[in-house]
Amino acid sequence: MDKKENDYITLNDENGVEHEFEIVDSIITDDAEYFALLPTEEEEDDEGGLYIYKVVKEGEEEYLEPIEDDDEYENIAEAFMDRLEELYDFES
Repeated sequence: MDKKENDYITLNDENGVEHEFEIVDSIITDDAEYFALLPTEEEEDDEGGLYIYKVVKEGEEEYLEPIEDDDEYENIAEAFMDRLEELYDFES
């Protein structure tokens, strides 16, 4: 996870290709921290949706990973949508 500035982050996909995202919100719970991201450039296969990642800490290192648990994802996605629906036009 490489923070360029306060509002942007660069992530590498499984092929090592870098993608830049705007950090639009974050949520901290008792268990973890989550980021809501929007791509800064439109990708061919991108539907313009919000990307939600969980912050994972291993020692001094932090990285983002997709949320594997469906219930956890639904709860966090709903929280982000409630917070961001006035600012962004999301499709369900």
